Amino acid sequence: KGYLASNKNATGKSPGIIVVHEWWGHNEYVRQRADMLSELGYVAMAIDMYGEGKLAAHPKDAGKFASSVMRNIDNATARFDAALSLLKSQPNVDADKIAAIGYCFGGSVVLTMANKGLDLDAVAAFHSGVQLPIMPTEQIKAKVLVCNGADDPFIPVESVERYKRSMDSVKSDYTYIAYKGATHSFTSKMADSLAKKFDMPIAYNEEADQKSWSALQELLKNVFTD
Repeated sequence: KGYLASNKNATGKSPGIIVVHEWWGHNEYVRQRADMLSELGYVAMAIDMYGEGKLAAHPKDAGKFASSVMRNIDNATARFDAALSLLKSQPNVDADKIAAIGYCFGGSVVLTMANKGLDLDAVAAFHSGVQLPIMPTEQIKAKVLVCNGADDPFIPVESVERYKRSMDSVKSDYTYIAYKGATHSFTSKMADSLAKKFDMPIAYNEEADQKSWSALQELLKNVFTD
C-alpha cells in the first residue's frame, strides 16, 4: 500500500521513483516529497515499509519499528520489491527508468536495496545511516547519492569512512555529500518542533535542504537522460 503521485500534464510514460519514509512511518511528509517529485514530471510512489499505516508517536516506538524492519531484511526486500513491481506496472511509468529515495530510516532502506542489487537506476538517501544490514557488493546497479549533515550525531564518522571504503572497493558510482552546519533531519520542517518535544539533536536546515534537493534533481536528470 502506498501513495501514488503523478503530473496530470505529463504525456507518455515517465520515470518512476519510490519514496521511503523516516522512522516515524508513512506520514504527510513523505507524501509531500512524492508530490514534489510529481511536479518535476516523475511518477512517485511513497511506500509504507511498516505496513497498515503504522505511525510512531515517540522516538522509542520509531526505533523499534525501524529496527524490526532492518533485522528482517528478507521481509523488507519482499515488501520493497512488491512496491517496485507495482510502480513499474503503472501505465504512465517507464519501467526501464526507476529510482528510489529515502529519508533517515528510509535512506538506509534504499541504500540497502541498492546494495542487494535491485533493479534501480539511481538511489538517493538523506540524513541516512550508512551502517547497513547489507553493505555494498558488486551487485550494485544504481548510481548512488548520499546527502548527510556534517554535524549529525546519529551518523558516526567511522561508519561513513567504512561505507566509503566499501563503495570504493566495489567501484560503485556514488557521491557522498556532508553539509556543514547541518544535523539530523535537516530536510524536514517538522524537525525543530520534534527536537523540542523529545529533546532530540535534530533541526531543519533550509540551505542543506535546498542544496540536497538540487543534487537529487541533477542525479535524476543524469540517469534518466537518454
